[in-house]
Amino acid sequence: MARLKVRVAQRSAEGASNVGIRLEALEPGGSLPPFDAGAHVDVFLPGGIVRQYSIANAPHDTGHYLLCVKLQAQSRGGSRFIHEHLAAGAELEISTPRNLFALRPAEHSVLIGAGIGITPLLSMAAHLAQEQQSFSLHYYTRSAEDVALRGHLGRFSSAQVQLHHSNLGRSPRTYVPAELHPPQPGTHLYLCGPLPFMAQFRQRALQGGWPDEHIHTEAFSASDTAPPAEPGSFEVQLNSTGTVYPVPAGETIAQVLQAAGVAVSLSCEQGICGACLTGVVAGEPLHCDAVLSEAEQALNNQMALCCSRSRSPRLVLDL
Repeated sequence: MARLKVRVAQRSAEGASNVGIRLEALEPGGSLPPFDAGAHVDVFLPGGIVRQYSIANAPHDTGHYLLCVKLQAQSRGGSRFIHEHLAAGAELEISTPRNLFALRPAEHSVLIGAGIGITPLLSMAAHLAQEQQSFSLHYYTRSAEDVALRGHLGRFSSAQVQLHHSNLGRSPRTYVPAELHPPQPGTHLYLCGPLPFMAQFRQRALQGGWPDEHIHTEAFSASDTAPPAEPGSFEVQLNSTGTVYPVPAGETIAQVLQAAGVAVSLSCEQGICGACLTGVVAGEPLHCDAVLSEAEQALNNQMALCCSRSRSPRLVLDL
């Protein structure tokens, strides 16, 4: 995976427990690769920690990447390091941007986010506004003090962006945007935030008649509702060479292949970033990721090697 060297050009407080990080090229006047709205980058931190953060600025706002990081109460080291130790002027390595949450052509786009899930949706809103395309953004937080990137949100009209605060009676449980019912032809829905929040709105949309293929989500953590990995062993075969590798209980496909010298692209190792998605030629995967939609999982033509396993005795991988 290609890495870029960048500099923290600026830090900013962005609502309760959030910090904005503006990344620029290490060399003055240098450029960063372009990206599409909804993209994210891997951030490589000390101690071998790798975290994925969405790019919040507009694709046409070139020359930097704006990230926004929430301090997680149960931080495993990533968000805490960024909040407590990553100062302006520090140098970092990041991946090139990749996108598993891209905008689809639509007559209207409904963007609904909660908490730090606003980051990719903000980039989408900025792109849609720049292109003069129809959209609406709904942002849920506990209170006004929890709003992240308020200055950027203020660039949109009240007809385009609406803020909903639980302490003022507009929680995700009590207020649902009217645009969800009934769905309008040519409209796509984008959800980003905590897993229960996305599951709730996805279920409401499906019950209201939304086509599954018009609902798009992005997770920031591994799904706690994903099916448990079956404990038994199975085999994987490489389609290019025919070589077969046993995958014992307690080891992932990625671990087995890497130990055998087979190149596997890894990043989060939790099934949320998509770096290790690999084609499946034969066999039935047991999907345990939070990247592929239910419809994509049902096709059984790709899988996340870092977490998913097999329902069949052998999987043939497109490697």
